[in-house]
Amino acid sequence: MRRHQIVRITAETQIQMELNLDGEGIYSGHCGIGFFDHMLTLLCKHGKLDLNLKAKGDLEVDNHHLIEDLGIALGICIHEAVGEKRGIRRYGNMRLPMDEVLTSVDLDLGGRGYLVYNVDLARERVGEFECETLREFFYALAINGGMNLHINLHYGINDHHKIESIFKAFARALASAVEVIDESGAIPSTKGVL
Repeated sequence: MRRHQIVRITAETQIQMELNLDGEGIYSGHCGIGFFDHMLTLLCKHGKLDLNLKAKGDLEVDNHHLIEDLGIALGICIHEAVGEKRGIRRYGNMRLPMDEVLTSVDLDLGGRGYLVYNVDLARERVGEFECETLREFFYALAINGGMNLHINLHYGINDHHKIESIFKAFARALASAVEVIDESGAIPSTKGVL
């Protein structure tokens, strides 16, 4: 089973997270931000992941610390759960339409963290979620997950739809990248290690 769990406690946040890459698409838990819990539910459903989360943060300040630390924790969990990456596809991509929105997510689990983020959001908030923290989440996830992550929002009007399409596209791209396609267990790199 490709699983990992992490406990991350700082002066600003307390996070307990368990990830199963080969799950049934179930999110259980809460982070205290309803819209972000909705996004994590979508991530699990479309990525075929199981995620169990208990999280608290200094939301009286703002979303930043908690959202960034959730990205750190999830990135570490993905990196550790995928292990040596033997036999996986390594690359994943998804071009996802959602109503008036079109989003592309492309990623490489090659071990080097990098984020390209071309997303324009008009609103300051969707529910209690502060939209500017979306980039911080995916940046922390990419760096700590050792993945090249390219998120391109081609067009759209509704910010809820835009963010939702990003999570769905990321989930589908990740599911493709972690899929085992080589039963010999070869590492998908000429370097022999990722």
